[in-house]
Amino acid sequence: MSIELEPDLQLEIAHVLFMDVVGYSKLLINEQRECLRELNQIVRNADAFRVAEAAGKLIRLPTGDGMALAFTTTPDAPVRCALQTAKALQLYPELKVRMGVHSGPVSGLTDVNDRSNVAGSGINIAQRVMDCGDAGHILLSKRVAEDLAQYRHWQSYLHDLGECEVKHGEVISLVNLYSDEIGNPQFPAKLAGGGRARHHAGASSAVARARRVTIVAFFLAAAAAVGIWSLSRSPRPKSSAAMPTLNAASSVPEKSIAVLPFENLSANQETAFFTDGVQDEILSDLAKVADLKVISRTSVMQYKTPRARNLREIGRQLGVAHVLEGSVQRVGNRIRLNAQLIDARTDAHLWAQTYDRELADVFAIQSEIAKTIADHVQPTGDLTAYDLYLRATQIERSRASSIGSGGAEEAKREVGLLTEAIQHDPDFLPAICLLAQTHLYLYWMNVDQPAAHLEQAKKTLDAAVRLQPNAGEVHLMKGILYYWGARDYAPALAELALARRRLPNDIRVLFFTAMIERRQGNWGESTRHLEQAVALDPCNIAIIAELCGANYFVLQRYADAIKKVDSALAWKPLDFGLEYLRAYLDFGSKADLRRWTELVASKAAENADPKDVVVARVDLALKRRDYRAAGEALAAHAAAEIDDNGFFTPNEWRQAIIARGLGNNARANAALIAARKRVVATLEKQPEDAKTLMVLGQVDAALGRKEIALREAQRAVELLPVAKDSVNGYHLLFRLAGIYAQTKETDRALDLLERELPQPYGLSYGSLKLDETWDPLRGHPRFEKLVATLAPKA
Repeated sequence: MSIELEPDLQLEIAHVLFMDVVGYSKLLINEQRECLRELNQIVRNADAFRVAEAAGKLIRLPTGDGMALAFTTTPDAPVRCALQTAKALQLYPELKVRMGVHSGPVSGLTDVNDRSNVAGSGINIAQRVMDCGDAGHILLSKRVAEDLAQYRHWQSYLHDLGECEVKHGEVISLVNLYSDEIGNPQFPAKLAGGGRARHHAGASSAVARARRVTIVAFFLAAAAAVGIWSLSRSPRPKSSAAMPTLNAASSVPEKSIAVLPFENLSANQETAFFTDGVQDEILSDLAKVADLKVISRTSVMQYKTPRARNLREIGRQLGVAHVLEGSVQRVGNRIRLNAQLIDARTDAHLWAQTYDRELADVFAIQSEIAKTIADHVQPTGDLTAYDLYLRATQIERSRASSIGSGGAEEAKREVGLLTEAIQHDPDFLPAICLLAQTHLYLYWMNVDQPAAHLEQAKKTLDAAVRLQPNAGEVHLMKGILYYWGARDYAPALAELALARRRLPNDIRVLFFTAMIERRQGNWGESTRHLEQAVALDPCNIAIIAELCGANYFVLQRYADAIKKVDSALAWKPLDFGLEYLRAYLDFGSKADLRRWTELVASKAAENADPKDVVVARVDLALKRRDYRAAGEALAAHAAAEIDDNGFFTPNEWRQAIIARGLGNNARANAALIAARKRVVATLEKQPEDAKTLMVLGQVDAALGRKEIALREAQRAVELLPVAKDSVNGYHLLFRLAGIYAQTKETDRALDLLERELPQPYGLSYGSLKLDETWDPLRGHPRFEKLVATLAPKA
């Protein structure tokens, strides 16, 4: 079917996937219908198809024996759709399909049915690319392949085929997309035998010339971006003049840059915030360029001390070809700003400039440094508002790039600073958007009065919409509101897709997309997006933790998780959050507590948040059934409760477990009753909160109120099922299984563990082996068999 379009649709670039069924004309009519029905269903189930369709960025065109899909999102969207379709087709060996991908112009037209449709060379060439393939082939035009080759994770898929003459004598360059598992590695028959493939020096020279033109264009843009018009006249090292070729040994894309922290040459701390702001605005402008890889600020902040910088090593660690660095000195009402662009591969200085201006000109300086790459948007003309905003963003980055507790209190400080900033400048869009995000965070984390935070977030976002309804930051906040505010995933993903078009290097877009996909149960796409976020922000501990401690852990990719965390510890040793994650990986994969034991007595624990250390010590002691040590550790913590993965679990709950373990049942029951009162009080404010209701079920089960506990736990699962939230839904099922075990409903517990929990969420060997929850099941043949299936392979 065709999508309804305006008849006067203007010319635009689309990324087209063309596919057809090989041998379709030889099939019987009923066989043709069945083939197309199956193919349509497979394609519609592809994640890339669903995301683009939800965002309104997909045009579907039937072609009789196949289809053309025109994506107006990102160049890799049709390629991901092709791979997902090819993988699903492995279950249908009788269905032979070939595919072709090309990016090019399309425009509107009115077809014979008086419907708006699309056509253009983008679609025509995609069909010709496909026509060159055989069953199972996924062929790309060279244009698409060169876009993909800029990213490391695509390079191993790309295999150059040379040129092929197609309809009307046109010559197209082709690349075969395949891996060990997906695609057809065989040389296409049309290229192998018909004399139509063309591999000659002239063509190679033309491709090389085209690549050189692309690079020259990039550096001219970069020159303009930092005011380096003289760069076009300066000789360049030959080694830096070639774009990464397909399957090249180097994985560093030519179009890549890291904006290092600018050095503060002034004495006071206030100028330090100002200096960070200068770097931030330049980085933000560069990050709006779609085909430029820009490393996120979180990852460059570790290089804040200029004397410790080795630019070649920084370029290698961050995976970039170029580095921008500089310094800021503020004296009274004047500012001096130095900036220089450096080729990190050769240490060659490509450009340097000093600006000596009035302080009021700082935004004009930043605009000069980033002009022509992106239209500079001066955030605010009020320096007081700007300073407050910078202080808030410093808290935000610190909170968002670490593992541990304290996030809620820091977020409240952000709210105060941002509110004051907006009072100084009511049109300060970045501050308004960040304030909305922070209120949404407090709502999501169930802090204080969550409903009030949600209402304030909506009002704040309304103000942002009135200011700039189409800004990327506004679409991003809308996406977060749909997600955190309502768990409404389809419109959230649609808003994030719009945000990514305007903010292609903003890791928040990738991060929240991954979080939503995870809650949809789409762990593969979620993992891919988190991996992309880590590539853009390789030193962001919080994202590394989400990738390794959640996605890799759930998918039982323990080796990948351990490798990534060990790599992070190499450049951030003695980080308690990272060390704790590393110890937890050993626990989950091997039921090995040695690293955990060493951690709680290490130097890393001495400098960590005491609350985080208490959690580690109490949980370790409980896994060892050392109730005395658990009691001592808990007594050292004065706070009312410890975070339990988002579940409100009063300290009295752990006190009860410890007392019962020590044989003091009277004290245990008193603690349970106190815990129950606190949980009930929380539920009175939020009666539909599934996680709190599940905690109530656990407490009632421990008090011996079996039937009440089962009703509460089962109701919690109904309120937040897996279909609505794959992450919390499976957490709830896991706890329901624990309640079944504690209340002697052994068969129900084992049924749940065997049939519903193993896939896709993944049970942990360490949890089943060592957690007290499962003690009532130990020795049962079914339980022991389940534990054995998860045991590490020798």
